Amino acid sequence: MRPHPDGAASDPRPVYILPMSVSIRPLPREERYALAPLFAAYAAEMRGTLAGREVAPPEAQAALLAAHPAAEVLAAERDGAPLGFAVLFDLPEIVFARRCGQLDDLFVAPAARGQGIARALIAEACALGRDRGWSHLRWIVPEADAPAIALYERIAARADWLSYVIRLDPGASL
Repeated sequence: MRPHPDGAASDPRPVYILPMSVSIRPLPREERYALAPLFAAYAAEMRGTLAGREVAPPEAQAALLAAHPAAEVLAAERDGAPLGFAVLFDLPEIVFARRCGQLDDLFVAPAARGQGIARALIAEACALGRDRGWSHLRWIVPEADAPAIALYERIAARADWLSYVIRLDPGASL
């Protein structure tokens, strides 16, 4: 159980147990450049799933996340070395005048998979959302990403929405 932020009784939200040497924390803008090697691995892995001609270099990906005013990044680390990340956005949910979370990217280095890190990143995103009063956390996943879908089917409910895209720049798009 997590200690409650205001010092009250323990918060009963589930916490995924990670190996003792792994931690998850929000990554400040100036530290997002440390994720560049993971961005390169993520882009290489997703290359077969996504369209577009050329993947941006990892330094450009890190610069985008370091400069973006709304992007939030959670990092999973072991001894200060990044193992995985989640990119989140806090969005308005207009119909009910609430806020919700959008999980835009989630990646765990292949050598670190199978340790519960992806689940823990999602659990931390949910904890952040509960603290902020989000109505839900949502994300999309390419239909070809079978390993990710297998995890998501175990820990989340399939949304009853369809997803659409208009490719404004087909050479750089999803």
